[in-house]
Amino acid sequence: MKVNRLFTLACCGLGLMAFSQLIIAGLALAVRIEEGRQVKIVEREVEKLVPIRISVPVAGVLPAKPRAKPVLPPVPEPEQLVTPAIADPRSELLVNEARSARVASDMGAAIVKLEEALGASPGDPTVLYELGMVHETMGVYEKSTDYYEQVFQLGVSGAGNLYEAAAVKLRDGFEQPGDMLGKLALGRVRIFKDAKAAGGERVVLTVPVQKAPGQEVEAEEIEVAVTFFNKTDKNKIIQLEDNSWAVPSWVTLPFDWAGGEESLRMNYQIPVLDQQTAHLFGELTYYGQVVTLTYKGEVLDVQPWPRDLAARIGQSAPTGNQLGDFTEFLGQDILPPNFDPDIPLLNPLPNE
Repeated sequence: MKVNRLFTLACCGLGLMAFSQLIIAGLALAVRIEEGRQVKIVEREVEKLVPIRISVPVAGVLPAKPRAKPVLPPVPEPEQLVTPAIADPRSELLVNEARSARVASDMGAAIVKLEEALGASPGDPTVLYELGMVHETMGVYEKSTDYYEQVFQLGVSGAGNLYEAAAVKLRDGFEQPGDMLGKLALGRVRIFKDAKAAGGERVVLTVPVQKAPGQEVEAEEIEVAVTFFNKTDKNKIIQLEDNSWAVPSWVTLPFDWAGGEESLRMNYQIPVLDQQTAHLFGELTYYGQVVTLTYKGEVLDVQPWPRDLAARIGQSAPTGNQLGDFTEFLGQDILPPNFDPDIPLLNPLPNE
């Protein structure tokens, strides 16, 4: 009886253990099945093999060099037009001489030299253009137009920048010197006396030339003439004859007309005279001057200082090469019989 009970207990214990094992195995199987349902992503770095081509040189043949990128030349900037050179040296000399003659108002000599240059260098644009300028200055506009037309027909390749200059002349026509009246004039002349100057009395003039806005002016056609007058110790007014005493210079070149004017600086100095010369002619001191503005040979403005100089020289204004045409001066209190009281004069300048 006791044996049967022990056997029964042992069988129950074994059964219980087997049942426990079955439960554990079932749970483990359920967990594995659940884990099998989940998708796992595994990232791995795989080295990519890049093939490197190594050329094997053939015997006697060098490996080809890699081609370099072609270097393109820079884009050339447009060339500035220039005046073509005169091929014949003799013709070039004649043109320069003709220009000097034209500036000196000797148109006859200028035409003779230019026609000779044209015979040696027919069709030269510089010679043709100079002939046009001479005839324009003389007022022979029909003939001047013919010469400008010949330059224009040569084109840019044949006439360079003279082609553009001739085109402007033909397009705009010709300006008369009188057209500049009121558009080009003298400003107020400034006078500075240097009493401490070594070597004699010294006076510095600043002569402004004023231009109206929007006006085109040929600078080479502007001429400013200054005639100086001295006073002797005998109270006599005489005109300067030695032009070496006066040294002119423009303040700025080339002209840019900044502020609407350009200024001429005139340095005038009376040298110290020796005793013999001073005894014969008397001691000289600065008295004044007459400034004349000329454009293309025509007087546009006259400014005397002191004011009575206008009466002393009458109505003729000093221009260009006419500085020595003045007659003997009268006394300060006597007016010449042909004096015009209505002559336009600028306000007197302070005698500083």
